[in-house]
Amino acid sequence: MALALVVGCGAGLGAIAFRWLIQTFTQLLSGHTDYSAAGHAAHPALPWLGPWFVVLAPVVGGLLYGPLVQRFAKEARGHGVPEVMYAVAHRGGRIAPQVAVVKALASALCMGSGGSVGREGPIVQIGSALGSTVGGVLRMPEDRRRLLVACGAAGGIAATFNAPLAGVFFAMELILRDFAVESFGAVVLSSVTASVIGRAVLGDEAFLTLSAFHVDHPAQYLLFALLGVVAGAVGVVFTRVLYLIEDACDWAWRGPEWLRPAVGGLLLGGLLLALPQMYGVGYPVLENAIEGRYAVGLLLILLVGKIVATSLTIGIGGSGGVFAPSLFLGAMTGTAFGATAHQLLPGTTGAMGAYGLVGMGAVFAGAARAPITAVIVLFELTGEYSIILPMMLAIVLATLTSRLLSRDTIYTLKLRRRGIDLDSARLGSPLAGASVRDVMEELPAALPGDLPLKDAADVIARSGHGVLPVTDRGGRYAGVVTARAVAEVLTEPDPALDAHATPRVVADLAERPPAVTAGNPLSGALHTLVTADGAGLPVLDTETGEPVGWLTHQTVLNALHTPAAPAGNP
Repeated sequence: MALALVVGCGAGLGAIAFRWLIQTFTQLLSGHTDYSAAGHAAHPALPWLGPWFVVLAPVVGGLLYGPLVQRFAKEARGHGVPEVMYAVAHRGGRIAPQVAVVKALASALCMGSGGSVGREGPIVQIGSALGSTVGGVLRMPEDRRRLLVACGAAGGIAATFNAPLAGVFFAMELILRDFAVESFGAVVLSSVTASVIGRAVLGDEAFLTLSAFHVDHPAQYLLFALLGVVAGAVGVVFTRVLYLIEDACDWAWRGPEWLRPAVGGLLLGGLLLALPQMYGVGYPVLENAIEGRYAVGLLLILLVGKIVATSLTIGIGGSGGVFAPSLFLGAMTGTAFGATAHQLLPGTTGAMGAYGLVGMGAVFAGAARAPITAVIVLFELTGEYSIILPMMLAIVLATLTSRLLSRDTIYTLKLRRRGIDLDSARLGSPLAGASVRDVMEELPAALPGDLPLKDAADVIARSGHGVLPVTDRGGRYAGVVTARAVAEVLTEPDPALDAHATPRVVADLAERPPAVTAGNPLSGALHTLVTADGAGLPVLDTETGEPVGWLTHQTVLNALHTPAAPAGNP
């Protein structure tokens, strides 16, 4: 819990710094606080270029962040969340420390230069890298390190969006993919800490300021249900187009990867010239759509334009999230749906903006298939509780529609294309839920600490273990000694020893390896086993600290290859 507090503080400060970087680079490269709301305005410092500067802005940004990502952290490319999910599921929560810095700079440059992506992916990866680094420095077990990664993700989301509940459920539902009570407490503490820090600097206002909406007619629930189905389909289309364009960019590009964002930036710049509303995140455009300032035709153009712009940004090697684009697509879809329904059923539809707001959560749920997070996120981002019932209805139907149309989400599809299936790994692994006690073998006979080294060498050689426990004069556990350590001492000349010197004994070489207790999760003990000297580790009793078993590579391999017992069998 103390480390969760530390990670929350770091994530909150990181989110503040990240927001500042985005604002700085956007102001520098576009000349505006948010160019998506500026129309075809010129850059104040380059008036002679007129609106054509947007063709060059992504090129300049790509020349800056392309080499940075390629040289220092290739995993900072893309939207970031799949990389964190993979690190938690398969790498024990290990994320390179430099990812936080590289991701922050690369994503801020990408969005500041016109990349049509969001902040959620980068801040999740930044906070997660911080949590992983803290766990690595303190040599935490894998299960604790994974939890710190989730704490960092929750803290980042909470601080950057002023949404502490959303941060918690995002981390639990998408990163940990588990709602264990122990994890929940630490993630909540980290999220609250980061949110307090973020509010102290960034303010305590809802992320989006929208008018209040109400459901005035029971028939509107049928319309919201239909909107959920449509929005779920839009989320699936967004996912498919994203990776289709990424594949097309991979096929077309044959040059060095560091140059890819700059060259591809010409295409993105051309799109921004035609649709400046696609520049950056585009929250002002989203608010204008929900407030009913756009006609249906323009809403559909912006819908298609955002899908292409975000997909192209990711495809050319840009860095940024897909959460904000999902909200944008939902606002366009929902508002267009509401406007169309109003023309067909003018007396029962209600405010068009309500459909835009519900559509935001429904498209995200269709793309990410995270219904709990979608409901909480929309409630916290807008502060609008009045339409929570239709929002829940639409989000559930969007999730079901997405599941019927696609096996994967916008996050898991990236991993499946690499041959990684998070669901089968989580549900089907023989080690899932196993503890060290389940696989440990019988403790080998310990060496007395006063045993001469020559005699110890013979005993270790006959044991077949390569490492054995050592006891002190009172018979208590004193550590372990390896065959390698004994051999090195016996073969090296030691001028300090003569015929009258006391022969060296086993106790002189005994070392205590990192503690592995019988109740530890097996997945958390694997890293300790792999990095330890020798071919095994003593398994200690949680209360007494005395050895009660022995863990080896062979016992773990046997557990992996032993078929699971049928349900109901011991």
